[in-house]
Amino acid sequence: MGRVRLSEHRQDQAIAAAGLLGGLLLIVVGAYDRRPGLSAWASVLPLVAMAGLTLLRRRRTVLAVSVGGVVFGLGLYLGSVLATLLLYTDLLYAAVLYGPPRMSRVLQLSGAATTVVLTGLAWQFASLPEALLVAVFCGLIFLSPVWTADLLRRHRDAAEAERLRAEQTALLAEMDRRGAVVAERSRMARELHDVIANHLSAIAIHATGAQSVARRQERAADEPLVEALAVIRENSVQGLAEMRRMIGLLREAAPEEPYAAPRLAAVDVLLEQAVAAGRSAGLRFEEEQLGEPGELPAPVELAAYRIVQESLTNAVKHAAPGPVRLRIRYGERELEIIVESPYREGEGRAVPGAKAGLVGMGERAQLLGGEFDAGPTDGHTWRVRAVLPRTTSGERE
Repeated sequence: MGRVRLSEHRQDQAIAAAGLLGGLLLIVVGAYDRRPGLSAWASVLPLVAMAGLTLLRRRRTVLAVSVGGVVFGLGLYLGSVLATLLLYTDLLYAAVLYGPPRMSRVLQLSGAATTVVLTGLAWQFASLPEALLVAVFCGLIFLSPVWTADLLRRHRDAAEAERLRAEQTALLAEMDRRGAVVAERSRMARELHDVIANHLSAIAIHATGAQSVARRQERAADEPLVEALAVIRENSVQGLAEMRRMIGLLREAAPEEPYAAPRLAAVDVLLEQAVAAGRSAGLRFEEEQLGEPGELPAPVELAAYRIVQESLTNAVKHAAPGPVRLRIRYGERELEIIVESPYREGEGRAVPGAKAGLVGMGERAQLLGGEFDAGPTDGHTWRVRAVLPRTTSGERE
């Protein structure tokens, strides 16, 4: 039999009900610290209020723990019940685990301050052993739930980050695989069209010409040579039709064919792919183009496209959550590309081939007589900058 799994709201209701019923049972049997002169109902009120706040432990964490502290103090004055104390420690635990990140530090500081103040008062007005007991008691109530929840939240966030990184890596691998498949299909289509289809066309044309010569020579239709020419022409025409159909099927997978002849005009395609891949990692992409593109030599445009592609891919792989800015400036003599992304320190163990993309981008720029640099700028931003001349070395000479 499978385990029955309660929803989060049902879990909160179960905790509140268990605390309320357990506290009422303790009050009925008299197992609580009753203040002289007050009825048992005085201890019930803080218990009921704390159970009601438990229902808000996930949705309104700040409100629940703030009001819970007041109710806890009131409960100590009216009559301490163990169930009220346990429900308050659960509110502290839930505030750190489900609340905003700053709650851990706030509750640790407030808990430590409360522990020091109460311990000091006990030392001054009682004795040192009683002060030590107060310190241990306060630590168990105010600090241990906070530390436990903080440790659990860190492990949970680390696991979530690893899961997102695994999904991101899988998505990038799938993008690379699809890109390779599209590029290969496009190459096959070009080869079939430019080589094999042209040969079949030439065979069909020559067979048709040979048939015309045979007709001018008034050769009989059942002559072996004429029959062979007819078979050759028929099969070449059918083969050409099948080849064109196959080329159409290959090109159907990538009608835009951005990989066949990459140009800067196809940067939008790269941005769309990067946006889809980086959405789960908290990345936002921004693009800015300055100046008039004009006509660029094919080597310059290809190098610029590959630098943009590699920079966006590296941002998706390694950048911390935040904005990734792409700026392309078309100057009169040079083309400048800048990609800025949030810098994440401590990437961990390097994998084989790491930094090969940076080396490749630098080599592309140097071959054209340009400049390239990449690295952290202020400790928070990773910056890739490439400056390419708008004319190749041959044109400059």
